[in-house]
Amino acid sequence: MNDQRFVVTDALWKRLEEHLPGKTSDSGVTAKDNRLFLEAVFWRVRTGSPWRDLPSGFGKWNSQFRRFRRWAKAGVFDRLFNAMSDDPDLEYALIDGTIVQVHQKASDAKGGPQAQAIGRSRGGLTTKIVALVDALGNLVRFMLMPGQAHDMKCVAPLIRGVSFEALLANKAFDTNWLLEELDARGATAVIPPKANRKQQRGYDADAYKWRHLIENYFAKIKEFRGIATRYDKTDCSYTANWFLVAALIASR
Repeated sequence: MNDQRFVVTDALWKRLEEHLPGKTSDSGVTAKDNRLFLEAVFWRVRTGSPWRDLPSGFGKWNSQFRRFRRWAKAGVFDRLFNAMSDDPDLEYALIDGTIVQVHQKASDAKGGPQAQAIGRSRGGLTTKIVALVDALGNLVRFMLMPGQAHDMKCVAPLIRGVSFEALLANKAFDTNWLLEELDARGATAVIPPKANRKQQRGYDADAYKWRHLIENYFAKIKEFRGIATRYDKTDCSYTANWFLVAALIASR
């Protein structure tokens, strides 16, 4: 275990600590070293290693795995992300999807792959993540789907309740219902028209250049090997890893 590679700094820990279960002020059992546990989860998602390979300095791997699953199911990692990203800049928003390869050992969860947002596309077993980021390229929301699903399935729930002045997206998102939804909101659609549109429409090509911000975000979060390749059997666990890494990125 190389503590020089730890990512939870004193400043970050000060911001995270109050949002974790098992504090001395909480009822019930006090958690044993939440900070070291977070480092264990970061180590695994950074390296993409199995839980069984967790360095002994982090404690028993099975105990850490079971705590991770409890926290994932309880939405603890969601809360950490929300705490770190509570002030998005929504002058405009950007939406897009990315696909990650699913490791063969992650495809045998109960209920079958489809129930865990695992599908089959040209690249084999894959999971698709559709994300909404703000005008600074910071994550606002994301959803998982099987890899072969179309990005548009996630658009309505991702933009629901989110106010923005414009939405930037590629031409795959050029659908009538979305254009009508944005028009009803008074938001601008910065979406190039598909080539097969009978009546072409204009869009702000200069503003569209900022769409690289969401591609930059995907590149940034995929620096973590446990994000770039999915090793988690359940969508709950993989989502928890996304929230934790996204919380770290948002804190910077």
